[in-house]
Amino acid sequence: MLPSRWTSYPLSPSRSRSWRSRPRSPRRSTLRVSRSAATVSSCGARALRRCCSRRWRPSIIGDRKRSLGRRRARRVSRRTRGGNQGPRYSLFKQTSSGTSDEGRVIPRIVATPIAPLTLPPPRLAPRRVDPRVIAAASPGPGRERLAAGEVLVVTTGQQPGLFTGPLYTINKALSAIALARRLERARQVPVIPVFWVAGDDHDFAEGNHAWFLNAAGDAEQIVLRVRAADAPLVPLAREVAGPEIAPALARLRDGTPETEFKASVLDWLERSYRPEATLADAFAAALHALLGPRGLVVLRAYDPSAKAVAAPWVLQGLDHTLADGYTPVFIEASQGRDRLQRDGERFVARRSGERFTRAELERVAATAPERLSPNVLLRPVIEAAVLPTIAYAAGPAELGYLPEAAPLYEALRVTRQAAVPRWSGVIVEARVEKLMERHGIDLTAFDGKPGQLEARLVRLELPPEAVATLATLRSSIEDQYRRLWESVAQLDPTLERTVESARNAALAGTQTIEKKLVASLKRLEGETLVRQIARARAAVYPGGQPQERVLTLASFLIRYGPALVDALEQEVARWAGTP
Repeated sequence: MLPSRWTSYPLSPSRSRSWRSRPRSPRRSTLRVSRSAATVSSCGARALRRCCSRRWRPSIIGDRKRSLGRRRARRVSRRTRGGNQGPRYSLFKQTSSGTSDEGRVIPRIVATPIAPLTLPPPRLAPRRVDPRVIAAASPGPGRERLAAGEVLVVTTGQQPGLFTGPLYTINKALSAIALARRLERARQVPVIPVFWVAGDDHDFAEGNHAWFLNAAGDAEQIVLRVRAADAPLVPLAREVAGPEIAPALARLRDGTPETEFKASVLDWLERSYRPEATLADAFAAALHALLGPRGLVVLRAYDPSAKAVAAPWVLQGLDHTLADGYTPVFIEASQGRDRLQRDGERFVARRSGERFTRAELERVAATAPERLSPNVLLRPVIEAAVLPTIAYAAGPAELGYLPEAAPLYEALRVTRQAAVPRWSGVIVEARVEKLMERHGIDLTAFDGKPGQLEARLVRLELPPEAVATLATLRSSIEDQYRRLWESVAQLDPTLERTVESARNAALAGTQTIEKKLVASLKRLEGETLVRQIARARAAVYPGGQPQERVLTLASFLIRYGPALVDALEQEVARWAGTP
């Protein structure tokens, strides 16, 4: 559990302690308020404040000279060992010198660790992967290695998202690549990184949008379209991008700055996100083009061939009822993807009310296996069943709910893979870093209520004489009213509260004056500072959430090019112990 965060707030006059308790000090009192660490993630899983609203815990990766200074992009040399690297590849046009963007300054990357990295024990033997599963993988060096013989696998996964979704999708994939290299070197057997594209997912509201940083540095949202509340819950593997994808791409094109990389980034997305492509296929194609040449296997787990392999374990899931009263199995019925509940000898779809016998569901598994899919707890069990999975690179919410799947592993007699915390980090652009250095703040300063940081920094700009005068005035009020209270207490104790109220009102008046001075300074001199802070917050903590959970990679690639992916890969490799 992450430790609770404590914040000091000025004690309002109405909450002042009575002088009967102890004499007042001229110093300002503070009230310490604990922020609860418990929250609920956007995926509905119970988690601590380390998921969607997880607090920053920054730790600089690398030596001080290299981390705190500006880094210059450099090519990553091909490794001679490990096998997972593949040829160095770029989606982007190269310069005349033949390098990607040699010498271009890229942002600093700061790690925000989820949990300590612990490698899984060597309890799983390598084995061959079913050719039908291999057929569902995107072609490339990773798939070739997956088909070469007995292997182990490190998996991770995510539902499809627009323009590859938030940054944590890329962080997950790079984590799987780095962990596979580390484990391959340690075990001396081929270990393949696999990204499980969960195209069965039907949560269109999670996959229909993307956030990017526009040319002005503000966070801006692109929404493909909105699904009607009463519409069938169509899996993203059958939800086409449609004609709305063209204006979505145009919005990204028009909203981002002009750079030497912009045309190539947009071409990469346009090749994948086509009107006739499903969101799952588009996502898989874009991710494969970006990271497939680095050894990642992008597995379209919703493909009928892979579904046929998984079907026996999905059917076994029908024999188990979870705490919510439903089985861990979905069926695609008249209302789209629908959860099945056992009712005597039959199974009932939750939304449509359709009823199925066990024999009917077995026929579906044999003839149309893509109609059956696991829920969030059965999915990792299916992964471990169809792939020799030694580890899963998990996010904070997944680390929270994966232990709940333990009974399903035991019931289906599947060896449980280790859940390893993925790498987590934030891209800190130069403009943000300059602002932090100028005002002596760090990333944690942006993790707060909008306006708090702005007010604090503007308050520091108040004239010293005004600050000193206000402090003297408060001290004098405290002192004089204390003396008055002592005199009143001797003459008429019933007037003590009247004196306290007058004293509190006088102190409140000084606070009002200070607030109005700060507001005036904001209007007169602080507008630029307020805008700078707002844009810095949009870059590192947009909407009050960690950057990796909101912003997409594309807007950063437009600014910094492929060297940014190289830098991310290097940092994740350092985290995994495979520099």
